[in-house]
Amino acid sequence: MSKSLYETLGVSENASAEEIKRAYRKLARKYHPDINKEPGAEEKFKEINAAYEVLSDPEKKKQYDQFGDQMFGGQNFHDFARGQGANVDLDEILRNIFGGGGFGGFGGTSHGGFGGFGGFDMGGMDLDIHARITIPFNVAVLGGTHSISVNGENFDIRIPAGVKTGETLRIRGKGKAYNGQRGDLLLKIEVAPSPEYERKGDDLYKSIDIPLKTAMFGGKIKVQTLEKEITLKVPKNTKNGQKFRVKGLGVMNRKSKIKGDLYLIANIVLPKVEELDPELAKMMQEKLPGGEDA
Repeated sequence: MSKSLYETLGVSENASAEEIKRAYRKLARKYHPDINKEPGAEEKFKEINAAYEVLSDPEKKKQYDQFGDQMFGGQNFHDFARGQGANVDLDEILRNIFGGGGFGGFGGTSHGGFGGFGGFDMGGMDLDIHARITIPFNVAVLGGTHSISVNGENFDIRIPAGVKTGETLRIRGKGKAYNGQRGDLLLKIEVAPSPEYERKGDDLYKSIDIPLKTAMFGGKIKVQTLEKEITLKVPKNTKNGQKFRVKGLGVMNRKSKIKGDLYLIANIVLPKVEELDPELAKMMQEKLPGGEDA
């Protein structure tokens, strides 16, 4: 029985979980699009991540070890992945195939599937429940738990770090029940906006107030980020709108497992003239370069 997912990661079928993880990390670094600009590298990177999605999950791996490439309509994984198109999310397709205790997602033969295996589609009865939830911005970035209520049942779900609006999370065994089988709960994610942060891809942007004195002559200020408080060194002659990059304090990319950066945007806070020492105010009015007095 062909099992090409192992070939994708370059490991044997008897490889341990640690060996699979090491192989994945090595290949992910080699083919990451930010590092490898060769043609086909991005497609290879997608295949590596999707293969790891299956082989790192004990339940999915158990299914794959039993049925092998039959789960891809008899194709090896490379050909199956190429057949899904350039912009498809392979991880999501594999979650649909393997999620829910059987062959699911593709539902019969209409998508090159698996004959009578239809996951939780029992005789035309769909046991999955589809719902939408809104999660706090910080939970979407950092991950954590979120309480939900479905069909009168209250429970916590795990939110992976880096999830974004439009993604779907599958919660196994929380769907409808039929003949001893239970469907899944599929949650469409909406991330609530943040009053402090803007997310662009895997990077975060935040405006910070910097006193005029610090901006002019340099100094240090404390900045509270989503993860921790940091000390930012402000160089002299800092301009309004100037950006400071803090590496690794952005959003975790769920595929590459690489974190983005945080960009702090300077907002220079001017003191009120009435609050300045009168002599200093007079000197500034006389000496500072600029236009004519009003």
